[in-house]
Amino acid sequence: MPIADNLKENHPRLKQLIVDFLSRKIHPRPRIWTRWFINPFFHKRGRGSKVCRHARLDVFPWRQFELGSGAIVEDFAVVNNGAGDVFIGEKSRIGIGSVVVGPVRIGDRTSLGPHVHIAGFNHTFEDGDRDWNEQGLTFREITIGDECLIGANTSVIGGVHIGNRVQVGAGSVVTKDLPDLCVAVGNPAKVIKLYNKETKIWERV
Repeated sequence: MPIADNLKENHPRLKQLIVDFLSRKIHPRPRIWTRWFINPFFHKRGRGSKVCRHARLDVFPWRQFELGSGAIVEDFAVVNNGAGDVFIGEKSRIGIGSVVVGPVRIGDRTSLGPHVHIAGFNHTFEDGDRDWNEQGLTFREITIGDECLIGANTSVIGGVHIGNRVQVGAGSVVTKDLPDLCVAVGNPAKVIKLYNKETKIWERV
C-alpha cells in the first residue's frame, strides 16, 4: 500500500498536516522547498533529461515520477502526479502546452504534439443531487507504448492502452485501446491503417 494511502486510512490528521506542509491549499502545487529539497530524493530524472523553464512539474513526493534519459518536457506543459504515478520514457517528448496527469505511463521515444491532454483520472458524477466537487475521483491508468506520435490537440481518456509505434492524428479523442503499428484518427479515434509485417505495407482498415 502506498504511504499516502496508508496515512489517509490510518492517520488522516497527520496526512493533512504533511500535505499542507508540502503543497498549497488552494490550486494545489508543490511548495518551493518541496520542489528543491524533497522531490529529488523521491523522483528519478535520467541523464540529459530536460524540463524547460516555463514548464510546470506539479509533482509530489507521495507519488512516483520518473523522467527518462534524454526526455524533454517543453515550455508551458504541465505534468502532475498528485492523482497517480507518472512515468515518461527515455528520449520521449511532452509537447508545448500539453497536460499529463497520472496515473500515466509513457514509453521510450514517444512524442506528444502541442496541447495534448492525457489524464488517468476523472471526476465522478453519479449523484445528481450532490455537488460534483464532493463526489471524488476515479482512476484508470493510461499507457502509451514506445515510438508513438500523438498529434496536436489530442485527448486520451483514462484506462486507454496505446500500443507501440502508433500514430494518432491531430485533434483526435482516444477512448479505446489502439493496437501496435497502427494509424488512428477522429473523435472517437478509429484505426484507419495497420502495418503488415509480412508484406511491409500499410493496409487500410
